[in-house]
Amino acid sequence: MPERTFSIGHVSSATGCKVETIRFYESIGLLPEPERTEGNQRRYLAKHIDRLRFILHARELGLAVEAIRQLISLAENPAASCEQADEIARQQLQLVRNKIARLTQLAEELERIVASCSGERIADCRVMEVLADHSHCDHGDGRGNMRF
Repeated sequence: MPERTFSIGHVSSATGCKVETIRFYESIGLLPEPERTEGNQRRYLAKHIDRLRFILHARELGLAVEAIRQLISLAENPAASCEQADEIARQQLQLVRNKIARLTQLAEELERIVASCSGERIADCRVMEVLADHSHCDHGDGRGNMRF
C-alpha cells in the first residue's frame, strides 16, 4: 500500500508554516524536495512534515539555518554521539543569555530616561534630549553607540 501524500496546503495547515516558507526551506536544502504529480503538484510525505516541524521548532529557539543544517545532518546518524548537538545548543543558549543581558541594559536605560522626563514640553523633554545626544545616555560612548 503506497504511503499517504499531502499537498503543500495541507502541510502548511498541519504545521502553521506559510507555503512560501516551505518552498524556501526546500530551496535552501533544509527540507527535501517532495515528489511531484504528473500535473507538477508537490506531494509531501509524513517525513516531510516531521522534518518541517523540527526546522520550525529549531527556528523558534533562535537557531540559525546553518546550525539547523548541522543538526539535520547529525540526525541522519542516530548511533553517533550527541556531543555536537549539545555544543550547538550550548552556543545558542549563550547567545540568548547575551541578548537578554543587552535587553536588560536597554530596559534599564529606557526606564532611567523616562523617569527623568517631566512630560511637560518637547523643548524640555529628557527623552528627546537623550535621543539627540547619546552622550547623555548612561551606556553611551558619546558617539551614538551603546556599550555592553
